[in-house]
Amino acid sequence: MASTSDIKNGVVIKIDGQLWTVIDFQHVKPGKGGAFVRTKMKNVMTGKVVDKTYNAGTKIETANVDRRDFQYLYNDGNDYVFMDKVTYEQLAVSAVVVSDTKNFLLENQDVQIALNDGAPLYVELPASVTLEVTYTEPGLQGDRSTGGNKPATVETGFEIQVPLFIEQNTRIKVDTRTGEYLGRVND
Repeated sequence: MASTSDIKNGVVIKIDGQLWTVIDFQHVKPGKGGAFVRTKMKNVMTGKVVDKTYNAGTKIETANVDRRDFQYLYNDGNDYVFMDKVTYEQLAVSAVVVSDTKNFLLENQDVQIALNDGAPLYVELPASVTLEVTYTEPGLQGDRSTGGNKPATVETGFEIQVPLFIEQNTRIKVDTRTGEYLGRVND
């Protein structure tokens, strides 16, 4: 058991049998009354975000989460297969756990997988990845009615908004957290 003083960003807490990751926290000491900890937590399995407040000194149950480096190998139907970069063992992760990270996942890409008692909780990508645009309409120079953006499909099949000057076969940098275009990559 831990107490509220151990709460930090990234700590995984077990509440009613479910695992929650602390996204944000704030220790508050008001002028009157006791201190408390205000947290914003994300459910590891469902992705639901909630706010929860604890009185200072309250006992909490933390979960043992092991983050390890893996390399993505291939998609096998409903499972995504990863290889542990230390032991070279393969791990099949269900599509539910991979969730939206599949939109930015390329073969041989390095990722981190959080494990709890050997079971994968979630797949963590780098903050940005480089992807190639496989299809986009040609942008017209005078067309600015859409704010200068157009849809483009990248090599993973995901569609993002890019500036009008981006053409097919252009390599671009994409933010894996928001899916936003960050810039062109000059090879």
